[in-house]
Amino acid sequence: GITAIWLWSTSDSHRVFINGEIFTVNDKNDVVEAISIRNGHIEAVGSNNEILALKQSDTIVTDLKGRSLLPGFIDAHSHFPVSGVHAVSVNLYPPPIGEVDTIDKLLERIANAARQADEKNWLVGFGYDDSLITPARHPNRQELDGISSEIPIFLWHQSGHFAVVNSAGLDKLGITEDTPNPTGGEYGRDPVTGKLNGRLIEHAVPGLGTIFNDGSIFDYYTIFNSAIEEYLSYGITTAHSGATPLNLTRGLYWASKLRILPFRVVVLPRYSAFELGIPKRIRREDERVSSRFRLGPVKLFADGSPQGYTAYLSEPYHIQPPGETDYRGYPAESLESLANKMKHINDEGYQIAVHVNGDASIDMVIDAFNQSGIDPSSDHRTILLHAQMLREDQIPVIKELGMTPSFFTTHTYYFGDLHSNKVMGPSRAAKISPAASAIKAGLRISLHSDAPVTPINQLQIIWSAIERQTLSGQILGEDERIELHDAVRGITLDAAWQIFEDTRRGSLQIGKVADLVILSDSLQKYSGDIRNLSIDETIVGGKSVFLRTNQ
Repeated sequence: GITAIWLWSTSDSHRVFINGEIFTVNDKNDVVEAISIRNGHIEAVGSNNEILALKQSDTIVTDLKGRSLLPGFIDAHSHFPVSGVHAVSVNLYPPPIGEVDTIDKLLERIANAARQADEKNWLVGFGYDDSLITPARHPNRQELDGISSEIPIFLWHQSGHFAVVNSAGLDKLGITEDTPNPTGGEYGRDPVTGKLNGRLIEHAVPGLGTIFNDGSIFDYYTIFNSAIEEYLSYGITTAHSGATPLNLTRGLYWASKLRILPFRVVVLPRYSAFELGIPKRIRREDERVSSRFRLGPVKLFADGSPQGYTAYLSEPYHIQPPGETDYRGYPAESLESLANKMKHINDEGYQIAVHVNGDASIDMVIDAFNQSGIDPSSDHRTILLHAQMLREDQIPVIKELGMTPSFFTTHTYYFGDLHSNKVMGPSRAAKISPAASAIKAGLRISLHSDAPVTPINQLQIIWSAIERQTLSGQILGEDERIELHDAVRGITLDAAWQIFEDTRRGSLQIGKVADLVILSDSLQKYSGDIRNLSIDETIVGGKSVFLRTNQ
């Protein structure tokens, strides 16, 4: 049944919360009993007696009964509203997210959907992963042609770095046997025949705007609304839209301006959108620091995906791809090109965020930064997105340069066994996403889910950062576990700091916006798996935008 509703209430003029476990996320990580919010901002935090002394005749009092109240969760990196695509596509996620654990099940789901599909539009499958199904491989063009030679089929990999299409899909995309590979991408070919096998790799994967170009207004509404409800149900009060094309940047601006979005959004435009020129209206809005919409860092790509064998490593992959002996992946573009783009972005006054996974690619980003001429002593806060294979010797270097990592923490759970057994090997896998080492070195870090690659579940992020447990139950690098309060900071204040928003949100301090999340129990005292906790209420600017109805 329905367990949650999305509320469009007006801001309560005065509301207090008492008898709680309230994480202030201040400099001392104080936990207090009560908080008062008035007209969308935090008025006071302290003891029950102190806060109840502010009560007036129209004050709304909420007894938390020991439940945790935290700053609203900040999504440090995802691809809002892409996760909503699952509402208009075939769910191909493997366990534990979904149920598709074999190629046969995948093909069966697509075949069932094809019986009701429109030949003019794409049939989209969403979330398959070759590393987590049996046999461990991608589906291919011939298998999809066996389902339909007329309906264009597009299967999007869970990582977002790969896709598979059938012959009708290749035709719709205008890809022939003679089409040259795009820069930073590749059209897969059968190793025996040399013919296209339907696999699209890295920059050869079309944007979802291309795939859904024929979609109806209802499809777009369904995608958008589904993503909103999902983010609210996980306590997100600030969402990130990463690698955003120009048309979606415009759309999110107007959705925010018209208050269609119930939370705040930070757009990380992809470099191609930045080159086209962000409209002056949006730039002016950003200069005024809108409370709801913000242009964040321009996103660059330095390499690909470790589980997809496209991350760029300094040492060979643990188990080599067929026919390879010293394969280390590859960079997404040249050092010179990356340095020029970083300089261009900085010269235009924008922040930089670089998708970078492999340690060799991190070396390249460091070199590109040094060549760009950016002053490392300036407050540029260049973000290293994912930074999964960040080496110990690279940590003091990025600190000196003023860079800050955002770790893809949930990778340890969903892909940790794969990294340990196949991709990186046990010793390197134990150091993936080295959050503890980074914090010990004095870096401020954020933690993210990269949704829709993994669910936008902030409690899963906290749990993974603390436990570093894989699907099989092994601990992947005990030394890189972090404490609860550090994990909370990684999805609240320090995530806000990375995008220059820490003076307005991210902690429960007087004068900041009243973005709050209330859990179903005590986060500190809960004896079970904290992932079993739920979000009881999400509040943005003092307005209740999500309330779980089965409390």
